[in-house]
Amino acid sequence: MVTPTSYAARTFRRRGEIEVPHPGARSSVRGMSSRLVAVTYDAQDPAGLAEFWGKLLGRAAVPEGDGALLPGDGTQVGLRFVAASDAPGANPLHLHLTSTTLDEQHHSVDVALDLGGRHLDVGQLPEEGHIVLADPEGNAFCVIGPDSEFLAGCGYLGEVACDGGREVGVFWSEALGWPLVWDQDEETAIQSPLGGTKVAWGGPPDSPKATRDRQRFDLVAPDVPTEVARLVALGATRLTERDGGVELADPGGHEFFVAPA
Repeated sequence: MVTPTSYAARTFRRRGEIEVPHPGARSSVRGMSSRLVAVTYDAQDPAGLAEFWGKLLGRAAVPEGDGALLPGDGTQVGLRFVAASDAPGANPLHLHLTSTTLDEQHHSVDVALDLGGRHLDVGQLPEEGHIVLADPEGNAFCVIGPDSEFLAGCGYLGEVACDGGREVGVFWSEALGWPLVWDQDEETAIQSPLGGTKVAWGGPPDSPKATRDRQRFDLVAPDVPTEVARLVALGATRLTERDGGVELADPGGHEFFVAPA
């Protein structure tokens, strides 16, 4: 649940204020094998949630067993929806959708509400220029106004905003081979060398984690054992094997999955 004191609420207020990357932000990426396929959501109704997000983002859902994938491309991150296997857990991230005009922002909000979304109050102020919504299962997301230079040119799905301190952002920069495009005051952001969706971490304190996350990153790699060893060396923790792949946790304790490419 998003609260006014959580990272999610803080980034709603602060991320739009960050207009240009820190001039010292650099990546020390030396090579990588993992590719980010999707942000995966546990869902009570995977098909229904995939339909909501597919219509909102203008993507066709691809059925996958008991779930569905909204494929991304070279610059836009994919979304995957799977059946929740247990009680709802923590929400460590939320999405930011971009707008180039106020009319476009309001249109996105209207479409989301017509599809079953709702307004969400996390303590944001009216003058902050973004609109906070929740999808039909309560997952928060923002529709950002047209004045955000930080997300200019990132595409409609402009940002995945995550819980986590600097070490988490640095880990994912190394894991994916995506350079740091923001690195200041414990806040970090990375972006594919091809551009597109940014992935950002709002710095400590991280939200308390008592349960499994409802959202996580799904990666693929051509050689899973070798890639898992590399990720562990970067700071990940190996958790379990399933479905031909390996589940790990990043330095912030957030689960992610590596499957064969």
